[in-house]
Amino acid sequence: MTTPDPITTRIEELFRSDAPRVRATLIRLLGDFDVAEEALQDAFAAALALWPAGGIPQNPAAWLVSTGRFKAIDRLRREKRFVDESAISYPLSDAPAPPKELGEEPGIEDDRLRLIFTCCHPALAPEARVALTLRVICGLSPAEIARAFLVPETTLQQRLVRAKSKIRDAKIPYVIPEAKELPERLDAVLAVIYLVFNEGYSATAGSDTIRTELCHEAIRLGRLLVELLPTAVEANALLGLMLLHDSRRGARTTPTGDLVILEDQDRSQWDQEQISEGVARVEEALRSGFAGPYAVEGAIAALHAQAKTWAATDWRQIAALYQLLLRWRPSAVVELNHAVAVAMADGPAEGLRLIDSVAARGGLEGYRWLPIARGELLRRLGRNEEAAREFRTALAATEVEAEQRFLRRRIGEVTS
Repeated sequence: MTTPDPITTRIEELFRSDAPRVRATLIRLLGDFDVAEEALQDAFAAALALWPAGGIPQNPAAWLVSTGRFKAIDRLRREKRFVDESAISYPLSDAPAPPKELGEEPGIEDDRLRLIFTCCHPALAPEARVALTLRVICGLSPAEIARAFLVPETTLQQRLVRAKSKIRDAKIPYVIPEAKELPERLDAVLAVIYLVFNEGYSATAGSDTIRTELCHEAIRLGRLLVELLPTAVEANALLGLMLLHDSRRGARTTPTGDLVILEDQDRSQWDQEQISEGVARVEEALRSGFAGPYAVEGAIAALHAQAKTWAATDWRQIAALYQLLLRWRPSAVVELNHAVAVAMADGPAEGLRLIDSVAARGGLEGYRWLPIARGELLRRLGRNEEAAREFRTALAATEVEAEQRFLRRRIGEVTS
């Protein structure tokens, strides 16, 4: 068996960890999404060719930015492509060199945060804002984003193309908006950050149930946003909410990667430091007098985090909070969550009645958590044959390997 080359392994690690930062800085320097993406690929290809002989640079990310930028300039000159200087951040020949340390720019001067505000510009359709940000900042594939949105991949690709064209044609600037413009742009930015977190917290496909790097990235961006807007209540509430969810990460899977549902988790493995910070941030948001949707979701997460056992969870209060959340964010998914909470408070029969009502109205076709929730309640009611059908439906709808193993176990339990 061939031992992996350590430098190649390191380059692969850098691509997973630093590609979003490098891509964002290249977009700032080159002023074009597609040119920057080509430059990113060229930079990593150069690293694979040069680093095995010359060694890894002291600052790999800065090397990649510099290499990608100059390769893009060379490519454009070779192809003799016309470059409209008004459409890019800097004339290519005069573009400033990247910083020696990509993290040296203070606080809000973060390329990915600039890029988020660009991707979340009001001129773009809401679904395009989220899709573009997940693609260019977090590096999710179009297939992954399409699964997250429950849309065909071709539809998602069209959204990305239209969004990039809109940014180019409307000359949307690559800047953080002025203070007076920030509040109206905040909701879209928060939605993007939370969707990034959710893709990491509950991956839509693959062998990893949790994509830790995406969770960390979303929390980091959340902290940057709170630094940028310290009085933004919902930004603070979202950060608290993400911390509370992430506090359970270590208990959500077994050492072999199998899924552990909330009811069965070892709560001693929950990160108490994250819980303390998350609860404090949510409580601060609630005390402000403006309990927006992230503050309400944070309150639900706090009740779960503070319950000593599954049986001690205040399900009635959680159900009431979901009712409140429906006023802010009416959706079939929130209704489903409310139905599950009611099932825990008032019994599986009442929860099943509500779930069936949600399913009958539509909107959750292909959403795997609907048959999972329904199957669990049917199992509790002893209706095993029906439960098995629901678990099989969910199994066909998920591409996450740990979820597939969990559902096969459930099917075995109700058919044995």
